[in-house]
Amino acid sequence: MGAEREARACAAFYGQLGIAQPVLSCLRCLRQFAGSTAKRCKDKHLEEALLLSRVLSEGLRVLGEAEARPLLRCVLAFQMEATGSSSSFQKLEQIVTQLAVGKEALLAQEVGALLAGLAPQGEVLSPGDLQSVCMFMEESSLGRQHWRQNLAPLLQRLATTLRWVLQSQPAPGGTWDYLVIKACLQLFQVLPKDVAPLVWSTAGKSETLQSLLGLLLEVAWGKAPNKDTRLLAGTALSMLVNTAPQPKHGASAMLALFQLSDRAGAGELKFGELAVEAPPVLEPDGLEKLVLTRGLLTCCRMDVLSCQLESFTHKACLLLDVVFPTVCALTKEQKDCHYYCFQACALWLQRLRESLPAVWHLTGTRILAQDTELLRQLTRLVWDNAETPVEGVSEFIHSSFRLLLEIYHLECQHFQDQERPLYQQMLQRVVSMPWQIKAKYVPLCAIVPYVGSQQVLDTYADLPQHLLSCLSTNHLCPAATEVYKALVRQQCAEWQDGQRGAESALAERWALCWLPLLSQALRSPLPILQSNAANHLLAWTLRQLPATQAPLAARFSGQDTASLRAWVSLLKAQKSVAGALPLRGEALERLSRCLGAREEGIRLAALGLLCCSPSTNRPLSGTEVRLLREFLPLNLNCDSSSFRQLLQAAVRKALVRLRDSSLAQLRGKVPRGTEPGEGAGQLAQAVGFVEWLLQLSIASLSPGSNYQRKKTALLLLAAVLETCTDTWSPERKKGQPPRTMATLLSYARQSGCWDFFSQPNLLALLSCLQDSTNEIRDLASELLVCYFPATFPEPIALALFQLAQDALHSPRVQEAEAGAVLMKTILQKSDSGTMKSLALEAEAALTLPNRGLCFAQHLLHVLQAQYAAACQDLLQAAATAPMHGPIAALRRCLLQVPEVAASMRAAELAQSWQELLTRLVTTARDITSFLLGALQSQQGPGTDERAAAPSFADMGNAIGSLIMLGKGRRQEEEEEDSVLLSEEHSLILTCCWVSVKEIGLLLGGLAELLLDPALPAGSGSLLPLPTLQTATRVFQEILLRCRHWGAVEGCSMGFTKFCAALLNHPDAELQAIPQTILEQGLETLSGPRSSSITRRAAGFPMLFLCIVSGEAPAQGRPLLTRCVQMLLALATTALPQDWDQTLDLPQVCALHVLQTLVRGAGLGGALLRHATPMVDLALRGLGSPCWAMRNAAIQLFSALTSRLLGQQRSRGEGCLAEGVSLQAFLGQHPQLGAVLLGELGAAAGPVPGGPHLRPALHAVLTLLAQLQPGTDGPGSPSACFLGPLLALAESPIYAVRAMAAKALVPVVPPPWRRGLLLRLARQLPAAPGRVRSHNAVHGRLLQMRALLASAPGTSGLSTEALRPVALQLEARGWLLTPAQRCPLVRAAFLQILALLPASFSPSFAQSIRAAIGTELGSLPPGGKLGCTKLQVGSAILHQTMAHFTCSEAARLADGERIGAVCSLLRQPNPDVQLAVLSWVIAGEGGTCKELEKALGLTLLENLGSVLRERRDREFLRLYLEALLHLYRDPSSWSQEASHKLQGSSAVCLEMLLHMVEAERPGPDLLFQALCAASLLLAHRVGAKDGPLVERWCAALEECSRSASSEVLRLAAAWSLQTAGADVVRRTLRAACPSLVPVALRLINVGIHLLQDEEREVRHEASGFASLLRLDRGKSLPDSCVFVQDNVGLLGLLQLLLAEFGEHPETFDSLLQHLPVLNLRGIVEELEANKAASLYKEDEPNVFAEPAVLARQLLPVLLQLLEKAPAGSPLHASALRWLSAMGPSILRDLQYCEHCWSQEAAARWAMKALACAKLHVAVAVLLVRAQLAAQVLRVLGDSAAAVPGLGCSTQELEQELELVQGLLAQHGLAPTLSQGDVPREPGPPTKAA
Repeated sequence: MGAEREARACAAFYGQLGIAQPVLSCLRCLRQFAGSTAKRCKDKHLEEALLLSRVLSEGLRVLGEAEARPLLRCVLAFQMEATGSSSSFQKLEQIVTQLAVGKEALLAQEVGALLAGLAPQGEVLSPGDLQSVCMFMEESSLGRQHWRQNLAPLLQRLATTLRWVLQSQPAPGGTWDYLVIKACLQLFQVLPKDVAPLVWSTAGKSETLQSLLGLLLEVAWGKAPNKDTRLLAGTALSMLVNTAPQPKHGASAMLALFQLSDRAGAGELKFGELAVEAPPVLEPDGLEKLVLTRGLLTCCRMDVLSCQLESFTHKACLLLDVVFPTVCALTKEQKDCHYYCFQACALWLQRLRESLPAVWHLTGTRILAQDTELLRQLTRLVWDNAETPVEGVSEFIHSSFRLLLEIYHLECQHFQDQERPLYQQMLQRVVSMPWQIKAKYVPLCAIVPYVGSQQVLDTYADLPQHLLSCLSTNHLCPAATEVYKALVRQQCAEWQDGQRGAESALAERWALCWLPLLSQALRSPLPILQSNAANHLLAWTLRQLPATQAPLAARFSGQDTASLRAWVSLLKAQKSVAGALPLRGEALERLSRCLGAREEGIRLAALGLLCCSPSTNRPLSGTEVRLLREFLPLNLNCDSSSFRQLLQAAVRKALVRLRDSSLAQLRGKVPRGTEPGEGAGQLAQAVGFVEWLLQLSIASLSPGSNYQRKKTALLLLAAVLETCTDTWSPERKKGQPPRTMATLLSYARQSGCWDFFSQPNLLALLSCLQDSTNEIRDLASELLVCYFPATFPEPIALALFQLAQDALHSPRVQEAEAGAVLMKTILQKSDSGTMKSLALEAEAALTLPNRGLCFAQHLLHVLQAQYAAACQDLLQAAATAPMHGPIAALRRCLLQVPEVAASMRAAELAQSWQELLTRLVTTARDITSFLLGALQSQQGPGTDERAAAPSFADMGNAIGSLIMLGKGRRQEEEEEDSVLLSEEHSLILTCCWVSVKEIGLLLGGLAELLLDPALPAGSGSLLPLPTLQTATRVFQEILLRCRHWGAVEGCSMGFTKFCAALLNHPDAELQAIPQTILEQGLETLSGPRSSSITRRAAGFPMLFLCIVSGEAPAQGRPLLTRCVQMLLALATTALPQDWDQTLDLPQVCALHVLQTLVRGAGLGGALLRHATPMVDLALRGLGSPCWAMRNAAIQLFSALTSRLLGQQRSRGEGCLAEGVSLQAFLGQHPQLGAVLLGELGAAAGPVPGGPHLRPALHAVLTLLAQLQPGTDGPGSPSACFLGPLLALAESPIYAVRAMAAKALVPVVPPPWRRGLLLRLARQLPAAPGRVRSHNAVHGRLLQMRALLASAPGTSGLSTEALRPVALQLEARGWLLTPAQRCPLVRAAFLQILALLPASFSPSFAQSIRAAIGTELGSLPPGGKLGCTKLQVGSAILHQTMAHFTCSEAARLADGERIGAVCSLLRQPNPDVQLAVLSWVIAGEGGTCKELEKALGLTLLENLGSVLRERRDREFLRLYLEALLHLYRDPSSWSQEASHKLQGSSAVCLEMLLHMVEAERPGPDLLFQALCAASLLLAHRVGAKDGPLVERWCAALEECSRSASSEVLRLAAAWSLQTAGADVVRRTLRAACPSLVPVALRLINVGIHLLQDEEREVRHEASGFASLLRLDRGKSLPDSCVFVQDNVGLLGLLQLLLAEFGEHPETFDSLLQHLPVLNLRGIVEELEANKAASLYKEDEPNVFAEPAVLARQLLPVLLQLLEKAPAGSPLHASALRWLSAMGPSILRDLQYCEHCWSQEAAARWAMKALACAKLHVAVAVLLVRAQLAAQVLRVLGDSAAAVPGLGCSTQELEQELELVQGLLAQHGLAPTLSQGDVPREPGPPTKAA
C-alpha cells in the first residue's frame, strides 16, 4: 500500500499548485491501474497516464526539484509495486522518464534511495525485493547504474539470501530460490565487465562471489527441489563463464564443471581464480549434467565453445568433445526430462551451425563426412526419437532434422564434395515409412530443397494420395500442409530459375502436378478433408500463384453438390486474397443456391464469402445485406453446435465491417468499396441491418422456440452487443469497441434504432434464465451481466427474487439450477437499495454493507432450513425443499461473481467471511453424513464414515423404509414390489446424489479460490486448518460411500481442485493433507473388504486419481510414484488359499485403481514411466484363477493400450490414423519390449505335455497389431518378434493364428515384405501328401493375406515384384481344389489369390475360375453337400468363392463373368446368395456399371418369387436392401428395368404394401419394404394406379407420425423423395387430376417430416422438396442440389399457394398445422402455482416449433384467401372454419385482455415468461385472430351471420391490436416486421 500512501501525499501536495488538474488526473489513472486485476485494464490506464505525463512534463520543467520530487517519488512507488509485470514496469519507466526530463539527476537520486532501502546490510531479500532487483536491473538504466555502484553489497545480499533459502527448504511450489538465481543471472549478464575481475583476476578475487558460486553449484546439484530452478542455475553458471576475458579460461572452467559432474561431486572446483568445494550430490538423478549442458548451449559465448581445449591430446573443443557425448547420453536416459534433453540436442546443432567456420579452422577436416561416427550418432539420434510422444519434443526433433541437413549441405559446399549420399538415404527411409506416421513428413520437408521437387515426386509416387489421407486426419493435417507448401515453393523456384516465365505458365505446370489432388480434396464429401484443403492449401496456393484460380474455376464449373462446395470455397479464398469480388449474374445465382444448399459446409462457406473481407471497414454491399437477410432466419434452428459457432463468427465479421465502415463515414472518410453518393444510404443500411438482426434475435428467444433456435439467437445477440455497444470488456483480448463508438450509437438512436437494453429485450433474456438447459441460462446471464445496465428495475428484481426462491425449492434439477443462475444474476445486477427491498433472512440483513456476504448469509439460512426439514421428513423435503438448489446457488454466487471474490479478500470483511465459510463447511458435512447415512439406513452425523459403499439392494431397502416413514405407513404394509422405480424413490435418489455432487463442486471451488498462492497472505485464513480438515472428511465420505457415477464425477472435479490447491500452497501443514489422505486410502485398500455383489469400485479409485492429479508436474510427482508402487505391490500379492468370491479382493481393487489412474486425462505422460510394470501386471492378471482379477486385468490392459498408442482417430476423420511404429514404440519403452517378447516366446516355444492355453497371448498380439511398420533392418529390436510370431502360425487356436497374422504386419518393414512373402509361399505344401499340419498351413496363409492386405497400393510391391510369389502359389494350386479337405484353408488360399489378381498366368486364372465353378455348380438346393458329413467352414468357403467371382467380374467387366455372378443369385444355395447380396450392399461393385445394371435386372426379375416364397426375413431384408442400393440413383432405372417388371410390378407392389400395412415384420424389414414399394411405384404412377397410390400415401402418413420409430420416419422421408415428387409433379401436369388430394396429403407429410427431430429424416424430406422446386417443364437433371430443410419447407408452402390455391382442401390441410391449445387452462395452471413433480412429460417432437410454423403459415393462408374468387369452395371452407373457431378466438382474446390488464398478473408474470405452452398458445391465437379478421374482411356480409362471433372486422382488429400490445409489454408477443418473416430465397433482382 506504499504507492497509495504516496499518491495521497502527492495529491495533497499539488492541490494548490497550477498543475493540480493534470497531476490529479494522472494519479487517478495510476490508482485505477493499481486497483485493476485484468491486464487489459492495467494497460489501458497506463496508456492514459502516459498521455497525461507528456502534458505534465512541460509544467514540471519550470518547477524546482522540491516541487517535482513528490510526483517522481509517487510514480516510482507504483513502479516498485509493478515489478511482477514487465510490460507495466516498462510503461511506468516511460512515464517517470517523461516526467523527469531536465531533472535526470533528481530521478537518479530517488531511484538510488528507493533501491538502497530494499533490505538493510546482511538481511535476507524477500521475493518482492528480488523481483524489484531483477526488474530494475533488466529494464531501468538508472537501476543498472545503481547496482554497478553497489555491486559488492548486492552480491553479499544475494549470497545471504540464497544460503538462507536453501537451509530453510521452502515449499516445492515456491519461487524464492528461483528469484535469487534469476537475479544472479541478470547480474552476470548485465554487468559482465564489473563481475569479470572478481572471478578471473587474482587481485580482484571476491570471497562473496566464491561463496555464491558454491551455492549455485549446490542448487545445480539438487539442493533445490524445483527442476526449473536447477536449470536456471545452470544458465547462471554459463553466464558467469561468459565474463572470462580469454576464451580458453572460460572453456577450462566449464570443462572443470563437467568433470566434476562425472566425479559425482567429489573434490574441489577451480573456476578462474575462485575455488570451491564440490557439493555432495544428494540424489544422483543425472539432471546435473542436463543443467550444465542446457545452460552452456543456451547462452555460452561462441569463442568459448569452439576454442581448443589444452588438456586433450587431439584438437578438441567443448562443443564436439564434451557437450555432444553428454547430449547423446542424456537423450538415451528414460527420465521425465525428455523435453529439456531434446531441447539441448536442437540447441547443440544450432550452436554447431553458428560455429562451423571456427570448428573447421580447429579440426581442418569435415566433421560430418559419410563414415564419421558423429554423423552416424546424429542420424540415429534424430530417427530413433522422431516419433516420441512427449509434448514439445517433436518440435525439437523437427528443427534438428533441418539443422542437420543444413550443416551437411554447408560442409559439402565448403569442402566442394559432390557426393551427398545422406540425402538419398533419408529420402528412401521416408518413402518406406507408412503414411500414418507423422514423423515421416518433417524430414521430407527438410529434404526437398536439397534434392529438388521432381526427385521427391518420382521417388515417392504415392505422395499425393498420402497427402489426401493426412488431410482427412486431424493430427496429420499440419504436416501434410507443410509438405505441400515446401514442394510448391521448391517447384516455383525451379521453374523460375533462369527464365522469366509468365505466371500463367507457372499455373499450368502447377495444375499438371497438383490440380487433381486439390480438386479431389475440395470436392470430397468428407467435411474434414474438404475444410482442411480449403483452409490450409487453397488460400495459400492462390496467394503464391494467383493464376491458379482459372484452372480451379474451370474444374468446379459443374452444377452438382461437390462442384458447388468446391466453387464456393474457391471464391471465399479468392476474396480473402483479392479483397473484393463482384457478385452478379451466374456467380450470384450459384451463390444463392449455395446459401440454400442442404449441406452445412456449403452454406457456411457461402456465408463466410458474404461476411469476410481483408479490410474491416469495407462496407457490405446491398446484395450482401439482402442475401444475409434471406439466409439468417432460415438457419437459426440448425442442430449442429459447430455450425452455430461458425455462423456467429461469420456474422460478427459482417457486423464489424458494418460498424467500422459506418464510423469511417461519420468521420468523413470514404471507406474502400463505397460508390460515390452511396455513403448516407450505406450508413442507414448498416443501422437498419443491425436493428433487424437485434429484433430477429430477440423474437427467436421465445420459450416456444426450440433449443437450437434459442442458442443461435443468443449467439447472434452476443455478437450484436459485443460489436455495436460501447461496453468495454477487460477479459477480451481483442474486439473491444472503438473509442468513437458513442458517435455511431448516438446516430442510430436518433434514428429510433439500437435500443439494445429496452424492456422487451430484458424480458426476453429473463425468460432464457429459466430455460431447462445450462447453455441457454448461462449465456443469457452472461449477456445481462456484461452489457445491460448495472441494476435491474426494482419491480423486476423483486419478482425475479421470488421466482428464484421458488425454483430453489423445486425437486427438478433443471429448475433448481435455473434458480441458482437467477440468484447469481440478481446478486450481480442489484445495488444496496435493491438489496434492502428483497425479502432476505433477518440475520442476513445485518450484513447489508456487502451484497455478496448478505446474499451468502441468506442462501446459507435457506440451506440450513431445508436441511432441518429433511431431518424431519426426507421424502417430503425431497419433494418440496431439496437441498441441491441452495447449494448450487451458493456455489455460483461465491465462485462465479468477481465482486464476491474481491470482498473475500477485503481485510475488514475477513472475520465475517471466515465465520460464514466455517458454518457453510460444517453444514455441508452434516448434510453429506445425513444423506449418505439415509441410503444406508444410518442417519445423522454419527454415521460411521469408514463404512463401505452400500450395494444397490441396500440402498433400495433404505429408501423403501424412508418412503414408508414419510407416508406414515408401517413396514408390514409395504406395497407390491415393482420393477420400475417409483417417483418417491427417484425423488430421494435425486435429492441425495445431486446434493452430494454440488457439495463436492462447492468445496473444491472454495479451496481453489481461497488457497491460490498468488493471493495476499491473509486470504488463506478464510479457510483455517480445522475447516479444511472438515472439508477433507466430507470428500472422503462421499468418495468412499457413494455409488452414483454422476455424484462421484462431480465430487471428483471438486476434490481434484481441493488437492491441487493444498499441494501448491506454501504452508507445509496444508501440503501434508493430501498425502495423509493417500496413505489412509492405501491402508483402507489393503485392509479387509466388504461384500459387494455388483463388484463396482464406486468412487474409491477416484480418491487416488484426484490426489495425484493435483500434483504440480514440475515437482516430479512423488505422490503418484508412491501410489503406483504401493498399488503394484498390493496387486502382485498372491491370492489367499481360501478367497471368497463374494468379497472385494484388495488385489482386484488395486487393479481398478491403476486403471482409473491410467485413464485419467490429467496424468498423461507421467504414468508412462510406470507402463512396463503395469503391463506386466495386467498380463499376469489375465491368467489369474479369480474371474474378478481377470476382468480387472483386461480393463487395465485396454486402458494402457490406449495410453501407450497415443493419437486415436476422432469422429469425422477419413481413415484410421494410429501412427506409432513398432520401432518407435520399443524405443520409447525398451523394457516393455522384453515383457511382450517373453510372453510371445513362452507361447510359441515347445511345451512339454502338448499345447497349453496362454491367457495373456491374445492381449499381446492385439497390442502389436495396432502398431505400424517401421523402417528398421534385420538387426533392430523389433526383428526379435518375427520368429515367435511366425511360429504362432501353427497354433491350434484359430483366434491366435488370426491375431498373430495381424501382429506380423508391424514387425515386417515394407522393404522386407516381399522376401517374407516368398519364404511363406515356399513353406506351403506342394502336394497333398506333404501336409504336416493343417493349422500351420492355415496360419501361414493368414499371415500372407495380412501382409498383402496391410497397405494396398502403397506397400511398394508392384505386380512384377509379386510375380515370384504368384509363381509359388501357382505351384500350390491344389490348395483350392477338393484335394485340400479343409474348407477354411481353401478359403484363406482363395483370399490370397484375390489380392494378387494381375500377377497370375492366364492358365492359372482359368483354373481358379474352373475350380470355383465346379464347387459352386455342384451345390444342391439348400446348400447340402453331396457327402453325408457336413464340413465345418464350408459356408465360409462358398461365400469367399462368391465374393471372388463378383470382384473379378467387376474388375474385368467381362460379359461372361457378369453372367456367372447373376447366375449365382438364381442359385438356391442361401450362403452363396447372401454372399452376393452382402457384396452388393458393401458397394464393392460401384466401379463397374455393367455389373450393377445386370445385378439390378436380375433382382427385379426374381423379386416376385422372392416376395411370394418369403423363406427368411433376413434374406428378404438383404435382398430388398441390395435392390435399393443398385437403384439408389434415379438415373440407374432403365426401360429394360421396366420391361423386366411388366406384369409383376403391380403384384410386387401389392405384396410389399400388404407387408407394410398388415404384417408389421419389424422396423428394419419394414423400412426396406416401404422403400422398395416406393421405388416400384415411382416408375408406374398412372390414373389406374390411384388405389395403390392412396394405400402407399396412407402408409407414409402412418410412418411419419412423431410417435413412430426413427427408422419408420426415415423410410417415409426416403419414400417421399423417391416417389412422392413424381406423384405431385404428375398432378401439376394435369396428367392425373384425380391424384390432387393425394398430392396435398403428400405435401402435408413433407411439411411434417421437414420438422422432424432427427436431422437425417429432415434431410431426406428436403430431397422431396428440392425435386419439386425444379421447373415443371424441365426433366429431372442428373444432379439436383438438395436444399436446406427450412428452404424446402417454404418451397412447399409456395408450391401450395401457386399450384393448389384453388383447391378447397389446401386451406383445410394447412389449418391442420395450427395446434389447438387450451389457453385458459394453461393460465389457470400458472396461477395455481402447484408444486412441481420430479418428471415432466417430453414432447414427442422437441425440434418442432408450432409457433414459428404458425407465423410462416399466416401469409400463405392470407394470400390463399385473397387469390380465391368470390363464391369459390375455398371461401366455403374458410366460412366453416370461422364458424367453428371464431367464437373461441374472440373469447380467448378477451380472456387475455382481462388477465394481462390486471395487477394480479404480476404474481405469475415472471413464471409466464418461461412457459413454452403459453407462448405457443398465444402465438397461435394471434395467428388465428389475424386469419379470422382476414376471413371477415374477404367474406364480408356472408360472415356476419356466424353465431357467437358478434363483431365486425374492425372490432376484431382493434381487440387484436389491444391484446397484442398488452402481451408485448409482458414479453409474450415479440413481433417481427414483415421483412423479418423467413421467406424462400428467390432469384436475384436486377437492382442487386
